[in-house]
Amino acid sequence: MQYRFDGPEDAPVLVIGPSLGTTWHMWDRQIPELSQHWRIFRYDLPGHGGAPAHPAVAVSDLADRLLATLDSVGVHRFGYAGCSIGGAVGADLALRHPHRVASLALVAASPRFGTADEFRQRGVIVRTNGLEPIARTSPERWFTPGFAAAQPAIVEWAVQMVRTTDPGCYIAACEALAAFDIRTELPRIGVPTLVLVGAEDKVTGPAEARTLVAGIPDARLALVPGASHLAPVEQPGAVTDLLLTHFSTGWQDTLGSIPVPIAPGSTASFVPVVPVGEIAAAVVPEAIPAGRGDRYDSGMKVRREVLGNAHVDAATAASDDFTDDFQELVTRYAWGEIWSREGLDRRTRSCVTLTAVVSSGHLGSLAQHVRAALRNGLTPTEIKEVLLQTAVYCGIPAASAAFGIAQSVIQEETTPPA
Repeated sequence: MQYRFDGPEDAPVLVIGPSLGTTWHMWDRQIPELSQHWRIFRYDLPGHGGAPAHPAVAVSDLADRLLATLDSVGVHRFGYAGCSIGGAVGADLALRHPHRVASLALVAASPRFGTADEFRQRGVIVRTNGLEPIARTSPERWFTPGFAAAQPAIVEWAVQMVRTTDPGCYIAACEALAAFDIRTELPRIGVPTLVLVGAEDKVTGPAEARTLVAGIPDARLALVPGASHLAPVEQPGAVTDLLLTHFSTGWQDTLGSIPVPIAPGSTASFVPVVPVGEIAAAVVPEAIPAGRGDRYDSGMKVRREVLGNAHVDAATAASDDFTDDFQELVTRYAWGEIWSREGLDRRTRSCVTLTAVVSSGHLGSLAQHVRAALRNGLTPTEIKEVLLQTAVYCGIPAASAAFGIAQSVIQEETTPPA
C-alpha cells in the first residue's frame, strides 16, 4: 500500500485509515497534534491519491494488504483510527488480528454500510458514467450544508479527490462495502474502542454508531455536533481532542470510561463546538436468520449478490407453503449449484442468461437479468452487443422486445441520483 510516516521514530505507531473516495490528506488537520505523541502511519486505498490501482473487493483483503505493508516496515503492534471504509478495515483487524491492535477508533463507521444493493448500484453508475456523478454529489454526503457554503475551497478539494480516484478501484471498494457485515461479530472485538460520529452524518450516522457501541464490549460513543460524514475535516479540533484522549487513556485501559476533553483554545475551524461524549443505550443488532446449510446458504448469497436484496426479499416474502419448495429448489440448484461453479465468471454467465431468456421468449424475467448483468460488470454497450447477437439467432421480434425492456432498465440503473 502507498503510505507515509509522520512523528518521532521511537514513538508508538498509530495507523490512520481514509474514507472511500478520499486520500490520507483527509487527516491533515489531526497530524500536528497526534504526531507529537505517536508515529503516525497513514495509507491510501488502492487507486486513491495516486496509489497503485490494484482493486481489492473485500475489506479483509484491504486489511491483509495493510498488515503486509506494516510487516514490511517492522510495525507489529499499533493503535488504529479509520473513517468509514477505513473504520471497517480497523474492525476487521480487531476481529481477525486482535493481538496486533492496541486500541481502536471507528469514525463514521458501521457494522453494515447501508444495503448491498445501494453499493452495487453505485458501482453500476460509476462503470457507466465514470466518477464525475459521484464526485459532484460527494459534498452533500460528506459535509453539512452550512460548512459546504462557507468553505468552497475545501468542497472543491473534496471533489477533486474523488475525480482523481481510479474507477475500477472505487467500484471494487463498493463491492467490499456491499459484502461487509459484522453485526453478529461485534461482541468479539476486545480492544479498547471509541466510536466517533458526526451528529449530522446522513451516511453512517448516530444510529449506526449506537449499534457499534451496543455490540462492542465497553465501547464508548463520542457524538460531534456540527459535523457530517467527514468529521475530521469539518470539525478537526473536536475530533483531534477525542482521539488524543482515547489513545492516551485507552491504549492500556479497556474498562475505563473515556472522558470528553475540553482543551483550552481547541475550537473547530468552522462552528466552535464542544464534543459531546455519550454512552449509548443498549441496542440489540438486527438478527440474521440462520441458514439451511449445504448449497442453500451459498446459493442465497450468490442470488442476493447477482439479483440484489430487494428482488430476493420480494420473492421470498411472496412465498408461501405452496411455493416454498420451488424457492428452495431455485436457490439451491440454480444459484448454489450452477451460478456458483468456477467454470465461467459471472459476466459470461450473464451473457448466456440474457441470450437464453430472449431465445426462450421468457421476457418477463429479462429486466431482473439485465440488472444482474450490470451488477456483474457488463456495460450497457456489452449488453447491446449481446442483444444484437440474439437478433441474428433468435429473431428480430424477440430482440426488439428485449431492447425495449433493457433500455428502460439501463436508463433506470445508470442514471445518477439528482
